[in-house]
Amino acid sequence: MLEHEKKEMMPESYKTRSTEEMEKRVREIKEKFGSRLYIPGHHYQKDEVVKFSDVTGDSLQLAQAAAENKDAEYIVFCGVHFMAETADMLTTEHQKVLLPDMRAGCSMADMADIEQTDRAWEKLQNVFGDTILPLTYVNSTAAIKAFVGKNGGATVTSSNAKKMLEWAFSQKQRILFLPDQHLGRNTAFDLGVPLDKMAIWNPISNELEYDGNPEDVVVILWKGHCSVHENFTVKNIEHIRKTEPDMNIIVHPECSREVVGLSDYAGSTKYIIDMIEAAEPGTKWAVGTEMNLVNRIIQQHPDKKIVSLNPFMCPCLTMNRIDLPHLLWTLEGLEKGETSNRIVVPEHITQDAVLALNRMLANV
Repeated sequence: MLEHEKKEMMPESYKTRSTEEMEKRVREIKEKFGSRLYIPGHHYQKDEVVKFSDVTGDSLQLAQAAAENKDAEYIVFCGVHFMAETADMLTTEHQKVLLPDMRAGCSMADMADIEQTDRAWEKLQNVFGDTILPLTYVNSTAAIKAFVGKNGGATVTSSNAKKMLEWAFSQKQRILFLPDQHLGRNTAFDLGVPLDKMAIWNPISNELEYDGNPEDVVVILWKGHCSVHENFTVKNIEHIRKTEPDMNIIVHPECSREVVGLSDYAGSTKYIIDMIEAAEPGTKWAVGTEMNLVNRIIQQHPDKKIVSLNPFMCPCLTMNRIDLPHLLWTLEGLEKGETSNRIVVPEHITQDAVLALNRMLANV
Protein backbone atom coordinates (compact mmCIF):
# COMPACT_ATOMS: atom_id res chain seq x y z
CA MET A 1 0.00 0.00 0.00
CA LEU A 2 1.32 3.42 -0.88
CA GLU A 3 1.54 6.37 1.48
CA HIS A 4 -1.49 8.57 2.01
CA GLU A 5 -1.66 11.77 4.09
CA LYS A 6 -5.12 10.86 5.29
CA LYS A 7 -7.46 7.98 4.65
CA GLU A 8 -10.93 8.86 5.78
CA MET A 9 -14.49 7.73 5.10
CA MET A 10 -17.18 10.16 4.05
CA PRO A 11 -19.58 11.09 6.90
CA GLU A 12 -23.03 9.53 6.59
CA SER A 13 -24.65 12.97 6.63
CA TYR A 14 -23.64 13.51 3.00
CA LYS A 15 -25.99 10.74 1.92
CA THR A 16 -29.01 12.68 3.19
CA ARG A 17 -28.26 15.95 1.40
CA SER A 18 -30.38 16.81 -1.63
CA THR A 19 -28.94 16.66 -5.14
CA GLU A 20 -29.82 20.33 -5.69
CA GLU A 21 -27.98 21.43 -2.55
CA MET A 22 -24.91 19.33 -3.37
CA GLU A 23 -24.70 20.54 -6.97
CA LYS A 24 -25.01 24.14 -5.78
CA ARG A 25 -22.17 23.67 -3.28
CA VAL A 26 -19.90 21.98 -5.87
CA ARG A 27 -20.42 24.90 -8.25
CA GLU A 28 -19.71 27.41 -5.46
CA ILE A 29 -16.47 25.70 -4.44
CA LYS A 30 -15.30 25.32 -8.03
CA GLU A 31 -15.89 29.02 -8.58
CA LYS A 32 -14.15 29.91 -5.30
CA PHE A 33 -11.00 27.91 -6.10
CA GLY A 34 -10.93 28.78 -9.80
CA SER A 35 -7.76 27.60 -11.53
CA ARG A 36 -6.35 26.22 -8.24
CA LEU A 37 -8.76 23.27 -8.57
CA TYR A 38 -8.84 20.75 -11.43
CA ILE A 39 -11.27 17.83 -11.73
CA PRO A 40 -10.43 15.12 -14.28
CA GLY A 41 -13.26 12.62 -14.87
CA HIS A 42 -12.88 9.21 -16.48
CA HIS A 43 -15.27 8.14 -19.25
CA TYR A 44 -16.72 5.45 -16.97
CA GLN A 45 -17.76 7.84 -14.21
CA LYS A 46 -21.39 8.57 -13.38
CA ASP A 47 -23.04 11.52 -15.14
CA GLU A 48 -23.48 13.26 -11.78
CA VAL A 49 -19.68 13.44 -11.52
CA VAL A 50 -18.79 13.91 -15.19
CA LYS A 51 -20.96 17.05 -15.36
CA PHE A 52 -18.52 18.77 -12.98
CA SER A 53 -15.33 17.47 -14.62
CA ASP A 54 -12.97 19.96 -16.25
CA VAL A 55 -11.82 17.26 -18.66
CA THR A 56 -13.02 13.76 -19.54
CA GLY A 57 -10.97 11.00 -21.09
CA ASP A 58 -9.26 7.67 -20.52
CA SER A 59 -6.80 7.12 -17.68
CA LEU A 60 -3.59 8.23 -19.39
CA GLN A 61 -5.24 11.19 -21.13
CA LEU A 62 -6.46 12.45 -17.77
CA ALA A 63 -3.10 12.02 -16.06
CA GLN A 64 -1.39 13.87 -18.90
CA ALA A 65 -4.02 16.62 -18.78
CA ALA A 66 -3.38 16.99 -15.05
CA ALA A 67 0.38 17.17 -15.69
CA GLU A 68 -0.10 19.90 -18.29
CA ASN A 69 -2.16 21.99 -15.89
CA LYS A 70 0.57 23.69 -13.88
CA ASP A 71 -1.83 26.15 -12.20
CA ALA A 72 -3.89 23.59 -10.31
CA GLU A 73 -2.88 23.18 -6.69
CA TYR A 74 -5.49 20.48 -6.11
CA ILE A 75 -6.36 17.70 -8.56
CA VAL A 76 -9.48 15.84 -7.50
CA PHE A 77 -9.28 12.72 -9.65
CA CYS A 78 -12.62 11.13 -10.45
CA GLY A 79 -11.46 7.70 -11.56
CA VAL A 80 -9.79 4.84 -9.72
CA HIS A 81 -6.69 4.41 -7.60
CA PHE A 82 -4.10 3.55 -10.27
CA MET A 83 -5.18 6.58 -12.34
CA ALA A 84 -4.68 8.93 -9.40
CA GLU A 85 -1.24 7.35 -8.82
CA THR A 86 -0.25 8.11 -12.42
CA ALA A 87 -1.49 11.68 -12.05
CA ASP A 88 0.59 12.10 -8.88
CA MET A 89 3.70 10.75 -10.60
CA LEU A 90 3.34 13.09 -13.58
CA THR A 91 2.50 16.28 -11.68
CA THR A 92 4.78 18.64 -9.73
CA GLU A 93 5.57 18.57 -6.01
CA HIS A 94 3.30 21.52 -5.23
CA GLN A 95 0.27 19.76 -6.74
CA LYS A 96 -1.85 17.49 -4.55
CA VAL A 97 -3.84 14.62 -6.07
CA LEU A 98 -6.91 13.46 -4.18
CA LEU A 99 -9.19 10.46 -4.78
CA PRO A 100 -12.72 11.14 -3.43
CA ASP A 101 -13.24 7.51 -2.37
CA MET A 102 -10.27 5.25 -1.61
CA ARG A 103 -12.45 2.20 -2.32
CA ALA A 104 -12.43 3.20 -6.00
CA GLY A 105 -9.97 0.61 -7.22
CA CYS A 106 -9.61 -1.59 -10.28
CA SER A 107 -10.03 -5.34 -10.00
CA MET A 108 -7.73 -5.85 -12.99
CA ALA A 109 -4.92 -3.74 -11.50
CA ASP A 110 -5.30 -5.67 -8.23
CA MET A 111 -4.69 -8.98 -10.06
CA ALA A 112 -0.96 -8.24 -10.27
CA ASP A 113 0.82 -7.19 -7.09
CA ILE A 114 4.53 -6.57 -6.84
CA GLU A 115 5.30 -9.62 -4.68
CA GLN A 116 3.64 -11.93 -7.22
CA THR A 117 5.45 -10.18 -10.05
CA ASP A 118 8.87 -10.46 -8.43
CA ARG A 119 8.30 -14.20 -7.86
CA ALA A 120 7.12 -14.66 -11.44
CA TRP A 121 10.09 -12.77 -12.88
CA GLU A 122 12.57 -14.93 -10.98
CA LYS A 123 11.00 -18.17 -12.24
CA LEU A 124 10.62 -16.89 -15.79
CA GLN A 125 14.26 -15.79 -15.87
CA ASN A 126 15.26 -19.29 -14.81
CA VAL A 127 13.21 -20.79 -17.67
CA PHE A 128 13.84 -18.29 -20.46
CA GLY A 129 16.97 -16.41 -19.42
CA ASP A 130 17.41 -12.79 -20.42
CA THR A 131 15.01 -12.99 -23.37
CA ILE A 132 11.92 -11.31 -21.89
CA LEU A 133 10.82 -7.68 -21.93
CA PRO A 134 7.98 -6.79 -19.53
CA LEU A 135 5.13 -4.54 -20.66
CA THR A 136 2.27 -3.40 -18.49
CA TYR A 137 -1.09 -1.96 -19.38
CA VAL A 138 -1.49 1.48 -17.78
CA ASN A 139 -4.33 -0.15 -15.80
CA SER A 140 -1.81 -1.32 -13.21
CA THR A 141 -0.39 -0.14 -9.91
CA ALA A 142 2.51 2.28 -9.65
CA ALA A 143 4.64 -0.54 -8.23
CA ILE A 144 4.04 -2.70 -11.33
CA LYS A 145 4.84 0.23 -13.62
CA ALA A 146 8.06 0.72 -11.63
CA PHE A 147 8.96 -2.98 -11.98
CA VAL A 148 8.52 -2.73 -15.74
CA GLY A 149 10.52 0.50 -15.94
CA LYS A 150 13.37 -0.98 -13.90
CA ASN A 151 13.55 -4.00 -16.21
CA GLY A 152 13.73 -2.08 -19.48
CA GLY A 153 10.04 -2.28 -20.35
CA ALA A 154 7.25 0.21 -20.90
CA THR A 155 3.60 0.88 -20.29
CA VAL A 156 0.95 0.51 -23.00
CA THR A 157 -2.58 1.79 -23.55
CA SER A 158 -5.36 0.08 -25.46
CA SER A 159 -4.79 2.69 -28.19
CA ASN A 160 -1.06 2.12 -28.64
CA ALA A 161 -0.65 -1.53 -27.56
CA LYS A 162 0.11 -2.66 -31.11
CA LYS A 163 2.93 -0.13 -31.54
CA MET A 164 4.34 -0.95 -28.14
CA LEU A 165 4.37 -4.71 -28.76
CA GLU A 166 6.18 -4.08 -32.05
CA TRP A 167 8.73 -1.97 -30.15
CA ALA A 168 9.10 -4.65 -27.46
CA PHE A 169 9.78 -7.36 -30.04
CA SER A 170 12.55 -5.17 -31.46
CA GLN A 171 14.17 -5.27 -28.01
CA LYS A 172 13.76 -8.86 -26.87
CA GLN A 173 12.63 -12.26 -28.11
CA ARG A 174 9.72 -12.59 -25.68
CA ILE A 175 7.19 -10.37 -23.93
CA LEU A 176 5.64 -10.64 -20.48
CA PHE A 177 2.34 -8.74 -20.66
CA LEU A 178 0.71 -7.54 -17.41
CA PRO A 179 -1.97 -7.54 -16.03
CA ASP A 180 -4.70 -8.05 -18.68
CA GLN A 181 -4.36 -11.29 -20.62
CA HIS A 182 -7.09 -10.32 -23.12
CA LEU A 183 -5.53 -7.06 -24.33
CA GLY A 184 -2.18 -8.84 -24.59
CA ARG A 185 -3.63 -11.81 -26.49
CA ASN A 186 -5.74 -9.72 -28.87
CA THR A 187 -2.87 -7.36 -29.68
CA ALA A 188 -0.30 -10.12 -30.20
CA PHE A 189 -2.76 -12.05 -32.37
CA ASP A 190 -3.32 -8.96 -34.54
CA LEU A 191 0.47 -8.78 -34.98
CA GLY A 192 0.53 -12.35 -36.28
CA VAL A 193 1.59 -14.22 -33.14
CA PRO A 194 -0.23 -17.60 -33.18
CA LEU A 195 -2.31 -18.45 -30.11
CA ASP A 196 -0.25 -21.62 -29.60
CA LYS A 197 2.84 -19.48 -29.01
CA MET A 198 1.19 -17.66 -26.11
CA ALA A 199 1.47 -18.97 -22.56
CA ILE A 200 -0.35 -17.85 -19.42
CA TRP A 201 1.38 -17.00 -16.15
CA ASN A 202 -0.79 -17.96 -13.17
CA PRO A 203 0.20 -15.72 -10.25
CA ILE A 204 -1.82 -17.75 -7.75
CA SER A 205 -0.11 -21.09 -8.45
CA ASN A 206 3.12 -19.29 -9.51
CA GLU A 207 3.28 -21.47 -12.63
CA LEU A 208 3.46 -21.16 -16.39
CA GLU A 209 0.36 -22.63 -18.03
CA TYR A 210 1.47 -24.03 -21.39
CA ASP A 211 1.12 -27.44 -23.01
CA GLY A 212 3.95 -27.31 -25.54
CA ASN A 213 7.71 -26.77 -25.49
CA PRO A 214 8.52 -23.60 -23.49
CA GLU A 215 11.08 -22.67 -26.17
CA ASP A 216 8.14 -21.97 -28.51
CA VAL A 217 6.61 -19.35 -26.20
CA VAL A 218 6.73 -15.80 -27.58
CA VAL A 219 4.20 -14.01 -25.36
CA ILE A 220 3.59 -14.68 -21.67
CA LEU A 221 0.20 -13.37 -20.60
CA TRP A 222 -0.46 -12.52 -16.96
CA LYS A 223 -3.64 -14.25 -15.81
CA GLY A 224 -5.66 -11.10 -15.15
CA HIS A 225 -8.73 -9.56 -16.71
CA CYS A 226 -11.29 -6.75 -16.55
CA SER A 227 -14.34 -8.02 -14.68
CA VAL A 228 -16.58 -5.75 -16.79
CA HIS A 229 -15.30 -6.62 -20.27
CA GLU A 230 -15.03 -10.33 -19.54
CA ASN A 231 -18.83 -10.36 -19.14
CA PHE A 232 -19.40 -9.83 -22.87
CA THR A 233 -19.86 -13.26 -24.42
CA VAL A 234 -20.13 -15.12 -27.71
CA LYS A 235 -23.80 -15.73 -26.86
CA ASN A 236 -24.34 -11.95 -26.69
CA ILE A 237 -22.94 -11.65 -30.21
CA GLU A 238 -24.99 -14.59 -31.51
CA HIS A 239 -28.15 -12.95 -30.14
CA ILE A 240 -27.40 -9.63 -31.92
CA ARG A 241 -26.58 -11.42 -35.20
CA LYS A 242 -29.89 -13.28 -35.01
CA THR A 243 -32.17 -10.42 -33.92
CA GLU A 244 -30.42 -7.39 -35.50
CA PRO A 245 -28.34 -8.69 -38.44
CA ASP A 246 -27.65 -5.15 -39.70
CA MET A 247 -26.28 -3.96 -36.36
CA ASN A 248 -22.56 -3.17 -36.03
CA ILE A 249 -20.81 -4.77 -33.06
CA ILE A 250 -17.95 -2.76 -31.55
CA VAL A 251 -16.04 -3.91 -28.46
CA HIS A 252 -13.08 -3.03 -26.28
CA PRO A 253 -9.94 -5.21 -26.65
CA GLU A 254 -10.18 -6.10 -22.95
CA CYS A 255 -12.93 -8.51 -24.11
CA SER A 256 -12.00 -12.14 -24.74
CA ARG A 257 -10.34 -13.26 -27.98
CA GLU A 258 -13.52 -15.07 -29.03
CA VAL A 259 -15.67 -11.95 -28.59
CA VAL A 260 -13.19 -9.66 -30.34
CA GLY A 261 -12.82 -12.14 -33.20
CA LEU A 262 -16.57 -12.24 -33.84
CA SER A 263 -17.08 -8.46 -33.56
CA ASP A 264 -17.05 -6.02 -36.47
CA TYR A 265 -14.75 -3.54 -34.73
CA ALA A 266 -12.52 -3.54 -31.66
CA GLY A 267 -10.59 -0.69 -30.12
CA SER A 268 -9.96 1.62 -27.20
CA THR A 269 -12.58 3.72 -25.45
CA LYS A 270 -11.61 6.70 -27.62
CA TYR A 271 -11.83 4.53 -30.73
CA ILE A 272 -15.36 3.43 -29.79
CA ILE A 273 -16.48 7.01 -29.08
CA ASP A 274 -14.94 8.32 -32.32
CA MET A 275 -16.34 5.50 -34.48
CA ILE A 276 -19.90 6.08 -33.32
CA GLU A 277 -19.47 9.85 -33.56
CA ALA A 278 -18.43 9.52 -37.20
CA ALA A 279 -21.10 6.93 -38.11
CA GLU A 280 -24.00 7.81 -40.39
CA PRO A 281 -27.37 8.69 -38.82
CA GLY A 282 -29.66 5.68 -38.67
CA THR A 283 -26.84 3.17 -38.18
CA LYS A 284 -27.13 0.56 -35.45
CA TRP A 285 -24.48 -0.27 -32.85
CA ALA A 286 -24.09 -2.86 -30.11
CA VAL A 287 -21.32 -1.66 -27.82
CA GLY A 288 -19.19 -3.92 -25.63
CA THR A 289 -17.80 -1.66 -22.94
CA GLU A 290 -18.67 -0.12 -19.54
CA MET A 291 -22.35 0.75 -19.01
CA ASN A 292 -22.02 4.36 -17.82
CA LEU A 293 -20.18 5.16 -21.04
CA VAL A 294 -22.63 3.22 -23.21
CA ASN A 295 -25.56 5.09 -21.65
CA ARG A 296 -23.80 8.42 -22.27
CA ILE A 297 -23.14 7.50 -25.92
CA ILE A 298 -26.82 6.58 -26.31
CA GLN A 299 -27.85 9.99 -24.93
CA GLN A 300 -25.40 11.84 -27.17
CA HIS A 301 -26.51 10.10 -30.39
CA PRO A 302 -30.31 9.99 -30.57
CA ASP A 303 -30.00 9.71 -34.38
CA LYS A 304 -28.55 6.19 -34.07
CA LYS A 305 -29.77 2.97 -32.50
CA ILE A 306 -27.25 2.06 -29.80
CA VAL A 307 -27.51 -0.74 -27.24
CA SER A 308 -25.19 -2.53 -24.86
CA LEU A 309 -23.89 -5.79 -26.31
CA ASN A 310 -24.87 -7.36 -22.97
CA PRO A 311 -28.28 -5.96 -21.91
CA PHE A 312 -27.73 -7.19 -18.35
CA MET A 313 -24.39 -5.43 -17.91
CA CYS A 314 -23.83 -3.33 -14.77
CA PRO A 315 -21.54 -0.30 -14.51
CA CYS A 316 -18.00 -0.87 -13.23
CA LEU A 317 -18.64 -1.24 -9.50
CA THR A 318 -15.34 0.21 -8.29
CA MET A 319 -15.42 3.10 -10.77
CA ASN A 320 -19.01 3.73 -9.66
CA ARG A 321 -17.99 4.39 -6.06
CA ILE A 322 -17.18 8.01 -6.76
CA ASP A 323 -20.47 9.86 -6.72
CA LEU A 324 -21.72 13.39 -6.10
CA PRO A 325 -21.64 13.08 -2.27
CA HIS A 326 -17.99 11.90 -2.29
CA LEU A 327 -17.01 14.66 -4.72
CA LEU A 328 -18.67 17.31 -2.55
CA TRP A 329 -17.14 15.90 0.65
CA THR A 330 -13.67 16.13 -0.89
CA LEU A 331 -14.26 19.69 -2.10
CA GLU A 332 -15.70 20.87 1.20
CA GLY A 333 -12.65 19.37 2.88
CA LEU A 334 -10.39 21.47 0.64
CA GLU A 335 -12.45 24.51 1.59
CA LYS A 336 -11.57 23.80 5.23
CA GLY A 337 -7.90 23.24 4.38
CA GLU A 338 -8.11 19.43 4.60
CA THR A 339 -6.66 17.04 2.01
CA SER A 340 -8.30 13.71 2.80
CA ASN A 341 -7.43 10.70 0.65
CA ARG A 342 -4.39 12.27 -0.92
CA ILE A 343 -2.44 9.94 -3.19
CA VAL A 344 1.33 10.09 -2.66
CA VAL A 345 3.57 7.74 -4.64
CA PRO A 346 7.05 7.32 -3.04
CA GLU A 347 9.90 8.83 -5.05
CA HIS A 348 11.76 5.55 -5.65
CA ILE A 349 8.64 4.05 -7.24
CA THR A 350 7.89 7.21 -9.19
CA GLN A 351 11.35 7.29 -10.80
CA ASP A 352 11.12 3.78 -12.28
CA ALA A 353 7.42 4.04 -13.17
CA VAL A 354 7.97 7.31 -15.05
CA LEU A 355 10.76 5.55 -16.98
CA ALA A 356 8.15 3.05 -18.21
CA LEU A 357 5.69 5.79 -19.09
CA ASN A 358 8.33 7.84 -20.91
CA ARG A 359 9.49 4.83 -22.95
CA MET A 360 5.93 4.46 -24.16
CA LEU A 361 5.57 8.16 -24.98
CA ALA A 362 8.87 8.09 -26.90
CA ASN A 363 7.72 5.22 -29.12
CA VAL A 364 4.17 6.20 -30.12
